[in-house]
Amino acid sequence: MVKINKTMMQYFEWYLKSDCNLWNNIRLQASYLETIGITTIWLPPAYKCAGGKEDTGYGVYDLYDLGEFNQKCSIETKYGKKEEYLDAIKSLKGNGIEVLADIVFNHRMGADDKEEVLAIEEQVNNRTIDVSTPKIIEAWTKYNFDARNNTYSDFKWNWTHFHGVDWDEREKRKGVFRFYGKHWDNDVDKENGNYDYLMGCDIDFNNVDVSDELTKWGKWYLNTTNVDGFRLDAVKHIRADFLEKWLKDLREMTGKKLFSVGEYWSTNLISLQNYLDENNNDMCLFDVPLHYNFFNASNSNGNFDMRTILDNTLVKTRPDSAVTFVDNHDTQPGQALCSWVQDWFKPLAYAIILLRKNGLPCVFYGDYYGIPHDNISEKSDILEKLIKARKYFAYGDLKDYFDHPNIIGWTMSGDYEHPDSGLAVVMSDGPGGPKQMNVGTRLANSLLYDCTGNVKETVYVDSEGNGIFYCNGGSVSVWIKKENIYD
Repeated sequence: MVKINKTMMQYFEWYLKSDCNLWNNIRLQASYLETIGITTIWLPPAYKCAGGKEDTGYGVYDLYDLGEFNQKCSIETKYGKKEEYLDAIKSLKGNGIEVLADIVFNHRMGADDKEEVLAIEEQVNNRTIDVSTPKIIEAWTKYNFDARNNTYSDFKWNWTHFHGVDWDEREKRKGVFRFYGKHWDNDVDKENGNYDYLMGCDIDFNNVDVSDELTKWGKWYLNTTNVDGFRLDAVKHIRADFLEKWLKDLREMTGKKLFSVGEYWSTNLISLQNYLDENNNDMCLFDVPLHYNFFNASNSNGNFDMRTILDNTLVKTRPDSAVTFVDNHDTQPGQALCSWVQDWFKPLAYAIILLRKNGLPCVFYGDYYGIPHDNISEKSDILEKLIKARKYFAYGDLKDYFDHPNIIGWTMSGDYEHPDSGLAVVMSDGPGGPKQMNVGTRLANSLLYDCTGNVKETVYVDSEGNGIFYCNGGSVSVWIKKENIYD
């Protein structure tokens, strides 16, 4: 069987409606997704959250409730019931698509009851500085899961399993409260002095009962769902060696590779590289610096130096550890990390992540299908063309032509395993124009055309593989051999 390039899709956006029926929709779309070239699907968190059916999935309440128990005012989650989730996974895997589950370990929300706890308030912007002496607070830290009634696990969470909280019920006041006798983990990001605490009830991974329970849950989850790997949330807030050990234990128990990608939200390339080293490269990371390069380029009115679009990125320095993306559920309008890449630049950015050798590209649901909440239209037409171009043509040696501040390009020479493979890409964030490039001898003496449809004329490639390729202003053109699957 001919191997194709891997392409991931994040199959959700933040503002999907509570009746979106996502699990059933995925089951029905699995065959189509495989056909266009999607090889991996990142599914949203599948467990019951504090907000019930209205929760996107990151306010975790009960990891064992995958839409099975009447908790938080519903049986189903925002995306459907447990049986529908499992059927969606079976459908995806039956179509040869790997499934990544979204794992949220950093915090818990929606506790069943509160406890009196001795705590010290910390400065919000510098968690190394105390702003109070020890005092009694009322913390929502008891998780009993009465409706689940010990099914799958009899573990009950209480304050001893957490480092701290951000709400004192006694004084009805928000803050950062570290429990007396507890210490934030040092092996985390150094933003705010120490960025162990993010939100809700911050889990104490030093507690042996906690680490044992999360490993037990991980084994249960894999046996129950048969997923192929994980997207790991908020890893810069979690002690680095915990996830390394957790993944190692699960890989040994299951014998699975368990591909995993962590969300370490930082533009500091050194921080990302250090994290990978600390975890012995046991996971990949999302290329956040590349996303911000796209964001800045899209907002520079054509004044961004396109020759630097890959500078200071993970995909350039650690290509085997980079998952590249343009936008996601956190960067879309209205979200905490909003840094939405402007629509005109989206095709350029996607061409960069999809039509090059390095990194695993991730396509965002909100880009492909649109975001009705913000009147953002779908881009499935152009994205399908780019994903298919990656599937069929983006093979062989890569040659860059990053030699102009506005107009850049590259070629891939193709290989014998993929018929008619090879391509040329030209893009500009300013006025369009030509670029002479060499596509290699496999495409010599042939006509190439722009599969995006942006440029209508064809380009002749001479006997040595040379051709003059064009793009329009603020646009991208992808040149492939005429008479192929697009015709």
